[in-house]
Amino acid sequence: MYQRLRILASPLFILFLVLLLVNDFYLKGAFHNALTGKISDFSGLFIFPIFWSAIFPKRKALIFIATAVLFTFWKSEYSTGLIQWMNPYFGIGRTVDLSDLMALPMIGLAWLYTKSESRTAIPPAFMLRLSTYLIGMVAMFAFCATTQPRYIQAFEQPQYVLLKHPTLKNFEPYYGFQFYKKDSLLVVKIDYLYSNRPARSDDYNKNKNIQQLDQDVLSIIGDSATRIPFGTITQLTIQTEEGTDSLQFNGGRLDGPLVRTKGNTRVIEGFYKMGLEDATWTLRDSSSNERVVQTFVNGEKTQVKQYSGDKLKSSSKVNTRADTIFNTYVQLAMLTLAVAAMCFLLYRNKRTAIPKSLKLSLLWKLLICFLSPLVVWLFYVGIMLLLMNYDEDIFEAIATAMFIFIAVCPFMFIIVFAFKLAKEIDVLWYCLLFALLLSIFKTYTMLEALSS
Repeated sequence: MYQRLRILASPLFILFLVLLLVNDFYLKGAFHNALTGKISDFSGLFIFPIFWSAIFPKRKALIFIATAVLFTFWKSEYSTGLIQWMNPYFGIGRTVDLSDLMALPMIGLAWLYTKSESRTAIPPAFMLRLSTYLIGMVAMFAFCATTQPRYIQAFEQPQYVLLKHPTLKNFEPYYGFQFYKKDSLLVVKIDYLYSNRPARSDDYNKNKNIQQLDQDVLSIIGDSATRIPFGTITQLTIQTEEGTDSLQFNGGRLDGPLVRTKGNTRVIEGFYKMGLEDATWTLRDSSSNERVVQTFVNGEKTQVKQYSGDKLKSSSKVNTRADTIFNTYVQLAMLTLAVAAMCFLLYRNKRTAIPKSLKLSLLWKLLICFLSPLVVWLFYVGIMLLLMNYDEDIFEAIATAMFIFIAVCPFMFIIVFAFKLAKEIDVLWYCLLFALLLSIFKTYTMLEALSS
């Protein structure tokens, strides 16, 4: 059995596996271009059939053929119905791009690689078993992680762009867009956009996503429409499923008042400044006297008030990006003080225990070393939830747990077997210390992303 698994510990398999992980967890987010999309396809098509044919060697030919067929189906528009059926149960995302099929020759390369006798693997037998099982688990994780859905930027208020279209076609709604024809003009209603996952889902990030909304929409639909020059004022009325929207555009962007009526009731009243909400917005319930008044500054919501008739029911302040950055600095200071407190407690316990130390059996020492990472992970999740900064998806959570085990376990071996524990409570303090240090790193990384 282990002989056929040796390929999972071979250099080229590991190289493409690492490339797939680095691309999905860093390069895509940092660069988000055509190259990063192709890296996942090329790397995945090499390691995927090799991995499964190592597990099921008698089905090798079927696995390689099925990989090619399923990849082609997955990248075509014919798989859309299947993905829509699966989305309520599994978070799956993919982009229809037939140019991805250029990666199909990697399956042939993978087939030749499995036939090659020149590849090397990691000896000896025990290390081979350990490495192949570990690499196998990482490969399974990589296959799942590469299908993570893209972040969806939704819009709380109606969002439109205006394009000039001399040869109008019969547009159908797709990709979060709805199209309305007005003479030689094309009005595009944007329900949502796909974008990179943000450091924080807030109005600042929303504003960043729509800085050049008309240009971005034009590049997405890829049609013969053109942008309208800035300074051209256009007033339109659009009939939608949500109501009748009265709009004003400056060039291709909303600029001026927006009013949505439903029946005889104005359900939304607001003002746009080049696509960004500005000043005060009023949202009414058409079936009652309830209304919500929202205040915006430079496109960022700062306050929300709820009224029942003329009576104020509640009022709440909303953090802007600047407020979030300030609060994150405060959190970093609190975490640093907590680390200092843990270090003081450990130092005090060590000093009061000299020359004695805690006596533990070998079994207990091993249990402490191997179970501590789990405790550290639980502390870390608890701290981040307490700070309202925990937004990891399932794949990031697994990656964090793996990192904690790899980092904490060796340290605990050093502490337990070499440095010695002073008191039983020190196990808890060390776990909390590691969790605090990880929380500081995570919070600082978030602060850098928020400030950039």
